[in-house]
Amino acid sequence: MDLQNLITLTTGVALLTCVLAVVGVHSYATGRAQRQALVDRLSATGQIHPPGRRRHFPTLDRRLRRTRLGRRLELRLLATGLDITPGEFTAAMLATVAGLWLVGQATLAPFFGPLAGLVGVWAALQFLTWQRQKRIEKFINQLPELARILANATQAGLALRTAIGMAAEELEAPAGEELAKVADQLAMGASMDDALGELADRLPSRELVVLVTTLVLSNRAGGQVVSALRNLTETLEERKETRREVRTQLSQVSMTSYAVPALGIGSLFLMNGVKDGALERMTGSPVGQTAVIVAFGLYAVGFLLIRRLSRIDV
Repeated sequence: MDLQNLITLTTGVALLTCVLAVVGVHSYATGRAQRQALVDRLSATGQIHPPGRRRHFPTLDRRLRRTRLGRRLELRLLATGLDITPGEFTAAMLATVAGLWLVGQATLAPFFGPLAGLVGVWAALQFLTWQRQKRIEKFINQLPELARILANATQAGLALRTAIGMAAEELEAPAGEELAKVADQLAMGASMDDALGELADRLPSRELVVLVTTLVLSNRAGGQVVSALRNLTETLEERKETRREVRTQLSQVSMTSYAVPALGIGSLFLMNGVKDGALERMTGSPVGQTAVIVAFGLYAVGFLLIRRLSRIDV
């Protein structure tokens, strides 16, 4: 009788242990999934950086984020979609400036070292602008498909918040990533106006402003979202084709704007190659230094004028 009770007790303890183990594994898996979902949501909104890559220069990054310039730089980096922190970008830019400074000083003349450093700063900022514009152009090309998905989802009876989440899953980057940020902000309690307004601030364009305005007004006034999105889809398709034609026609002018300063820099190397030390003797006097600065200024003005005259807003 005592042996039978012992066996029953042992079996009960074993079953209880198995049940507790299953509950513990389930709780652990649930908590891990919730933590990963929270990390993904905060990473999508830019509040934290996703794990997987070791961040460099954390001290410099923290100090930059406390300054106004660092916060502006962070916003520009977020708009480009690059997986890089303000500290990493600043360190890379300083290394580039130092390298160009040394190269300009060694190959041309000591006077050209600081000028080459300024060119490095300009090139780094232009790289950010190019990446941001490239992302905006790609996003604009996805707007007709985005409007079509939102129209189909709302016509099927889904709420606008649900339609945005569905579009974030179906579209590729950058539209999918940006809409995922909007969906996460809405899930965290942000209003539709604020979430879409931040999207328009990150990727400014006329097409996106029209889409955001249509969605905000329809959500606020309860208008006919489907018909508005249908009409907007056709308009965006037409603007997409027009922008492609204009960009093709102006491609040669854009290349000319970059060729003009490149010819000026190339002429310096040519002069120094024809007669070694010519640039050093030329920049050895204030008159020569002033002439070089004026020449660089004229090349910069020519570059900006060509870019400005070839810009056509569609």
